[in-house]
Amino acid sequence: MSRMDRYKDKHKEMEKATEKKGFSPRKQRPQERFDAHDEFDEFNEYDEQPEELRNDYQSSQRYQQQQTYQTHQQDRQQQRYQTNKTTNNNHSGFGSQKKGKQPKIKKPRKKRRGLKLLGSLLLLLILYCGGMFAYGKYSAEHDTSLPKEELETFNGVTGADKANNILLIGSDSRGEETGRADTIMVIQLDGAAKKPKMISFMRDTFVTIPGVGENKINAAYAFGGADLVRQTLAENFGIDCKYYVKVDFQSFEKVIDSLFPNGVQIDAEKDMSSHLEVPIKKGPQKMDGLTLLQYARFRMDEEGDFGRVRRQQQTMSAIFSQMKNPLTLINLPLAAGKAIGYTSTNIPTSFLLKNTFSVAKGAGGVDSLSVPIKDSWSYGNSDYAGSVLVIDKEQNKQAIQAFFAN
Repeated sequence: MSRMDRYKDKHKEMEKATEKKGFSPRKQRPQERFDAHDEFDEFNEYDEQPEELRNDYQSSQRYQQQQTYQTHQQDRQQQRYQTNKTTNNNHSGFGSQKKGKQPKIKKPRKKRRGLKLLGSLLLLLILYCGGMFAYGKYSAEHDTSLPKEELETFNGVTGADKANNILLIGSDSRGEETGRADTIMVIQLDGAAKKPKMISFMRDTFVTIPGVGENKINAAYAFGGADLVRQTLAENFGIDCKYYVKVDFQSFEKVIDSLFPNGVQIDAEKDMSSHLEVPIKKGPQKMDGLTLLQYARFRMDEEGDFGRVRRQQQTMSAIFSQMKNPLTLINLPLAAGKAIGYTSTNIPTSFLLKNTFSVAKGAGGVDSLSVPIKDSWSYGNSDYAGSVLVIDKEQNKQAIQAFFAN
């Protein structure tokens, strides 16, 4: 018997054996792609098939495709499980959402109402401040009881330290030295310290006035106005000023009364009465605009101009310190408008708003310096200027630079 005949006989025996068991495997479909939806019921009784048939089926292409599909399905399930687990951790229960889409979380209504209310209050505050400032400025500019202050030419310069210093000049047309500056100060708001710093110059300080020559520093205003005072400070002390404020003392009274209706709290150093419109008693008290002005200008004692400069600095510190009072803050827009309207100044409103925080820090105290500094001057006399203070300019210049730097 040939090999072919033996194979045919063996094949017939296998068919008969499978028919007895009631199982007839499908014929293979060569090179046919395995479909995930094929039924596998025919393999449920796989273990009951004859061993020879099982071995033949396991070697078939269909069986290999089935095993590959099952392995692929297990891999996909494992990958899907890992993806859902990661998404759940990242989105707190929103893992079923598509990748890249964030869940929309609605803001609580109470929070939205609070933000809306805050915005409305802020808008009302801005409108109030703007309206009161405009009203104060208008009323001051149309006050016929005082002469109108004209804007001066002032070629301001920003300092080397990027600070926009303010030159403050106080004068009194009713005074004995008409045309001269009774008070000369430099105020710094936007320096490195970010808090108010103030330098006072004694009016008898003997300096070089550009284009004029040697004279008292307060004479610079009489010769060339605020801009010549600026040039004098730059040449003798190395101080550059960007802005200026020229205040008439009558205007000072009205601004103080607007800002502090109940007066300024201050501790008077001594009893004062000589050459004053209002007598002052020693001790803590509240002063209105007129009384405060008299206190700051008094110099009829043994200290002369030294005592007056100290009291002027005390007055400025008291004004800054009372800015923290809520009632003062309410009146601040109106008083600021009147201050701008009553004075001659080139300070823009934007500069004041930008440095509001610095002004508020002044409530804790203002750093101050008097020029000439201690042990840097001596008394002298001039044929045309009278009694003067002869100073060491270099020593004072270094002291000023150190004062602004710290």
